[in-house]
Amino acid sequence: MLVDLFKKARYISVNKPQGAPEAAAGKPPEPVKPEPPKTEPRNKKTPAQQTSNRMSAPERLRLICDGGSFSELDAGVRSENPLGFEGYSEKTAALRVRHGLNDAVITGECRIGGHPCMIGVMDTRFMMGSMGSALGERLTRLFENASERRLPVILFTASGGARMQEGILSLMQMAKVSAAVGRHSAKGLLYITVLTDPTTGGVTASFAMLGDVILAEPGALVGFAGPRVIESTIRSKLPEGFQRAEFVLEHGFIDAIVPRDDMRETLVKLLAWHIPASDGECAAAPIPELPPASAQVNKEALYHKNRPSAVDWIGLVFDSFFELHGDRLFGDDAAITGGLAMLGGCPVTVIGQTKGKNTKENILRNFGMPHPEGYRKALRLMKQAEKFRRPVVCIVDTAGAFCGIGAEERGQGEAIARNLMEMSSLDTPILTLFTGEGGSGGALAMAVADKCFMLENAIYSVISPRGCASILWKDPSREDEAAQKLKITARELFSMNIVDAVIPEFSGAHLEGARIAKLIRQTLLGALSDPYTLNPETRYARFRKFGVYAED
Repeated sequence: MLVDLFKKARYISVNKPQGAPEAAAGKPPEPVKPEPPKTEPRNKKTPAQQTSNRMSAPERLRLICDGGSFSELDAGVRSENPLGFEGYSEKTAALRVRHGLNDAVITGECRIGGHPCMIGVMDTRFMMGSMGSALGERLTRLFENASERRLPVILFTASGGARMQEGILSLMQMAKVSAAVGRHSAKGLLYITVLTDPTTGGVTASFAMLGDVILAEPGALVGFAGPRVIESTIRSKLPEGFQRAEFVLEHGFIDAIVPRDDMRETLVKLLAWHIPASDGECAAAPIPELPPASAQVNKEALYHKNRPSAVDWIGLVFDSFFELHGDRLFGDDAAITGGLAMLGGCPVTVIGQTKGKNTKENILRNFGMPHPEGYRKALRLMKQAEKFRRPVVCIVDTAGAFCGIGAEERGQGEAIARNLMEMSSLDTPILTLFTGEGGSGGALAMAVADKCFMLENAIYSVISPRGCASILWKDPSREDEAAQKLKITARELFSMNIVDAVIPEFSGAHLEGARIAKLIRQTLLGALSDPYTLNPETRYARFRKFGVYAED
């Protein structure tokens, strides 16, 4: 198989919860006739090799759906021969008899972990999962049905692309299904796609890449043009791993790679996190009375190598977390960590600027200085949160946005500006927590919030004190004096109403992270207890009042 030409790549695993329900054993109704699974070697293949064992649609449904819950819809919709293509009718008829499929997709309704949803599973045994009129009609009806019943859609894709025997009508299915996806999305409903091997051509260029959350199996081939087409066009050998799921994740186009054995429980978790929340659901306690904080920054604590990063705070403050990747445009910036989390029983979107704990991790995360794709990933997750009415929690800790040739080529200024404008009108609560450095516009791009909180030793400034001293006085050694002039400490910013509360660090976050995390959690829950005070109008009014000026 083609997959054997590529080396095993690193993939993201999702821990399987304990006590998870067993995989469903239900049998799809006639005319679908499930086949017994293909014989596999005794030694189970690695996750990255699983794609060589392609699953039929009935096998997939048994693996994913609750036992006995699947009910097929539109089973009678089948392919015709609109162009009178020689041999096409005979071929589809033979495939219907051989596999018990009317076309390359099975659609229906089911429950997954008790959650009702609509599901579609493509099957490569029927003309390599190619997209024709019947497949397009089934999927369009699936989304229309889900829109009417206000249900989420789970779609497993597997396709070689458009069905040439149906010509331009096959091409039209791309727009037809995408329009139905758009109408479903406009109602605030969840759509999850799972890309399996292969997902190529017109399917990739339409409904496969439109999911709110896009998952993929390890090693799955994902791309618009197939590898052979690309190689013949550019007359060059493709690099190892090109267009595999790991490559697509690195380049920012999917959220996560999930091994097949973990897929069901991952879907259960995602469905549970997208149950519509009622206003005030996060209410747990008022904002606590916080002890007074020092007006002086403890530099040793602020820059300590063991000071918790955004990833650490997420683990300490939130109940659970599922990371989402990529900006859907260029890449996945490791300087920004974001995804879905639970806070006191309430789903939230949490996004943090992330530094490393050692040289290797700092290089990977670019020392916490985001590229444009990092800010665009953050905005993508914020807009997703708005759609599902999830509060957004931003964690700021950056010396500033990255300054470099690539960042400028990809529009660093535009990315930051877009965040400022979009966050100002985002129709869901936004809370920002400064945990370390707050460097200029790179920090503000995640701090246009309803309420801002700071840890005692965090700082927030238009420029670094050293940079200020170098520019104003041509003497970087005067950075301490510059820091005093700029008023960058949490206590000083609190006195200017830039931040709403200062959370004490006691002996320092590097020593008392768990204790501080409890205060952070209580503060966030308290702030979210009255969502009616957190909205675009009050947010606009908050920033509208900032500034000191004279007027004749």
